Amino acid sequence: MSKRTHEQQLAARKAKRQAERQAERARQRRNLAITVTAVVAVVAVLVGVFVIFGPKGNDTPVAGDTPSVDASAGPDNKPKSIPTALAAAPKRATALPAEVSCSYKKGAEPASKKVNPPADGKTKASGTSKVSLNTSVGDLQVTLDSALAPCTVKNFLSLVGQKYFDNTSCHRLTVGEGLQVLQCGDPSGSGSGGPGYSFADEVYPTLKYGRGILAMANSGPNTNGSQFFIVYGDASGLGPQYTAFGTLDEPSLKLIDKVAQAGVKPQNGPTDGAPITPVKINTATAAA
Repeated sequence: MSKRTHEQQLAARKAKRQAERQAERARQRRNLAITVTAVVAVVAVLVGVFVIFGPKGNDTPVAGDTPSVDASAGPDNKPKSIPTALAAAPKRATALPAEVSCSYKKGAEPASKKVNPPADGKTKASGTSKVSLNTSVGDLQVTLDSALAPCTVKNFLSLVGQKYFDNTSCHRLTVGEGLQVLQCGDPSGSGSGGPGYSFADEVYPTLKYGRGILAMANSGPNTNGSQFFIVYGDASGLGPQYTAFGTLDEPSLKLIDKVAQAGVKPQNGPTDGAPITPVKINTATAAA
């Protein structure tokens, strides 16, 4: 075999591997939508909300790429690496008004667990709130930021106050490159459940996601309900379609790292499914 032919073959194999990796990353990103319909669509043509990438701003850096684990020779259902650098807390380039109007609309599907929507009306767009999620793997400490997403924070605190998240499981874990999140907030555990109402997105073009960011899962624009996801590692492929409304601290993330390192039960590809180590939210409590 000539040297040129050998080089051409190597180049062709490299291009094929790159295409396969890009396709896998795209599949992972598109699958974050919460409905069963979206999951089915991933298998067929993949959900479109992950196709479009938003503008890349500089106000919120993404997580660093220093690996905390190296499992490059391990199975596909475990992360090859997890970034250890915390992302800077999201911040709007332009602050919201002192108060914003929130509206929670009844949905077509019934609630997975009986709950009342928050009251419509004005809400302060400032201040932080603390929530503790007591889970089967330890306590996750959450800081909610009303300057980011006041209507989302109001909704989350309402659900916490009504014990909506108590005795529910985090039904989804993703461990692949470009999408490393733990998804929770569905009492049905099916990935399609919600509170029976929805509310509008609170996003902005420069929004980015990285290690420690808390955001709402959705099935399209303005379909927020109760499902949320915690970014524990790489989420570099996500565009700004998911309302970020808080952060988790490093000790909490280390607990999730252990869950990720145990791997997933593949459902939507080798890197996407239920966590092998179950994560059950026993209680969710807001600080007084």
